[in-house]
Amino acid sequence: MEVEVKFRVDFSSARRAIESIGAAFVREEIQEDVYLSAPLPELLRVRRIGNLNRSFLTYKRIADPGRNEEFDELEVEVSSFETTLEILKRLGFKEDVVVKKRRLVYRLGDVTFELSEVEGLGAFLDIEVISDDVEEAKRKIWETARGLGLGEEDVEPRLYQELIREKMERM
Repeated sequence: MEVEVKFRVDFSSARRAIESIGAAFVREEIQEDVYLSAPLPELLRVRRIGNLNRSFLTYKRIADPGRNEEFDELEVEVSSFETTLEILKRLGFKEDVVVKKRRLVYRLGDVTFELSEVEGLGAFLDIEVISDDVEEAKRKIWETARGLGLGEEDVEPRLYQELIREKMERM
């Protein structure tokens, strides 16, 4: 189970805080996520990591749709972003939302930090733990978040595609 909590952050401050606790820089990714029509609590995404020349097809099921913290996730690397999208469109899926972001990935033990600048939305930090013990994963995430100076008031419970959809509706 993928357990994560997303926080709204200042990018530079969060980066300094992550590095100050000894998290190791893993990689930078330039991501383009195309979310396709799927009924919540399920998500279907095709991701292109442009700077790494890799693409993935991801299915996620939100375990608790009210909180967007726990995900059952299946992911497979695909050889072509465009062809994968075309196959899904021919099967009847429609593009829903596109999310573009620059992401810095750090790791400290079994905790992963994904610090993202999301086009049109700002900066976010996802703190993630993969575990079958959801409660222990949440405990680690919150212990780590508090160590970075983050609290409940900094949590962004909505998914990126929800935030973008809301922004588009306001325009």
